[in-house]
Amino acid sequence: MRSNRLLGASLVERGLVSIEDLDSANERFLELLSNATGELRLSLLSILMNEKQTLTENRLIEFLIEEEGLGVIDVRNMEVPEELESAVERSECWATWTVPFDSVEDTRYLATAYYLSPAVRSFWEDKITGKIIWYAAPLHSITEYLEALEAEEAKAEMSVN
Repeated sequence: MRSNRLLGASLVERGLVSIEDLDSANERFLELLSNATGELRLSLLSILMNEKQTLTENRLIEFLIEEEGLGVIDVRNMEVPEELESAVERSECWATWTVPFDSVEDTRYLATAYYLSPAVRSFWEDKITGKIIWYAAPLHSITEYLEALEAEEAKAEMSVN
């Protein structure tokens, strides 16, 4: 909830969405939240991009490249080291729309759709020791990557039973 709220404020502050568009998206987000059961995979960003169509992912990524100096990565086809995958809770990735995808010595590489949320960045900076290199990633890239991991885990679990 906090990561979505702070993301929305950052998007307005940077002129990427209007306060009216954010208010409308927040209303929809709260509506979905009140009807949700189980694990939450709601995203204010997906509401702004897909339902309200007040922000395009291309515009956001272009902003992150030009204004924040981030690179862009699609994590769906990444070979993430197993020790990195197993060290991270899937729920943390879903909650922050962020996935660690590589590690070299004391540097961790993270792909996120929520870079503009200070809550997301501080969560990972507190969790991970060492240096973090941030990359922007499309929301659908992170969704498909995490869903594929979960499908693999479920398949492995079924073969054990």
